[in-house]
Amino acid sequence: MESFLDRSPDADLDQLMEELASRARGNRRRSLRLMAWKLTVTGSYTVKRLIDIVASLIGMLLLAPVFLAIAAAVKISSPGPVIFSQIRVGRYGRHFKFFKFRSMRQDAEAQKDGLMDKNESSDGVIFKMKDDPRITRVGKFLRRTSLDELPQLWNVFIGDMSLVGPRPPVPSEVEKYTLEDRKRLDVIPGITCLWQIKGRSEIPFREQVQLDKEYILTPGVWKDIVILLKTVPAIIGGRGAY
Repeated sequence: MESFLDRSPDADLDQLMEELASRARGNRRRSLRLMAWKLTVTGSYTVKRLIDIVASLIGMLLLAPVFLAIAAAVKISSPGPVIFSQIRVGRYGRHFKFFKFRSMRQDAEAQKDGLMDKNESSDGVIFKMKDDPRITRVGKFLRRTSLDELPQLWNVFIGDMSLVGPRPPVPSEVEKYTLEDRKRLDVIPGITCLWQIKGRSEIPFREQVQLDKEYILTPGVWKDIVILLKTVPAIIGGRGAY
């Protein structure tokens, strides 16, 4: 067996150079994998954003007559503004103004505290009430058909939201989030999502979180297209719409 004393300085130098070269090759491979991952994520986001801009713009133009008809129905059905705006929490906790056609009476927020004991959500994080007395007759139709969500196409167009992504929560809900729940805020919120096509309000909050995390962990443009296509029959079926 060759002893340490029998080894020549050149052999030690050759071994050292080989080790350094091996480490350099390993670092290059890791750098290339990281670069490929970043390019994939960036490319996917760019395509998703482009689809959001084009689809939301076309949607607002084509649906302009529907917007006007709904606005007239809301205005006639009850006093108050046609559009309901609310602060919601978006990606990385950023607040933005969220828009819907008003489906409740003008004093709905003031009445909410008096209805908290009727909250049908067992976890207490979100407020759900199937026969909410604050909802107007026109509002019930808008909610069942999800037509009240149409103004969010503007949110999508300006970049606050995406067509597909976890639904944006209100700040008071986020205050009750666990660290695990906050993973929902790692992506841009959307108009529709996995739990919207699987039962909407009938899906318990914890299951909503799990489905949102599933979406976040396996993003993709094709997956978004599938969710959008499945949203149509989900709306027509009306399951969990209240």
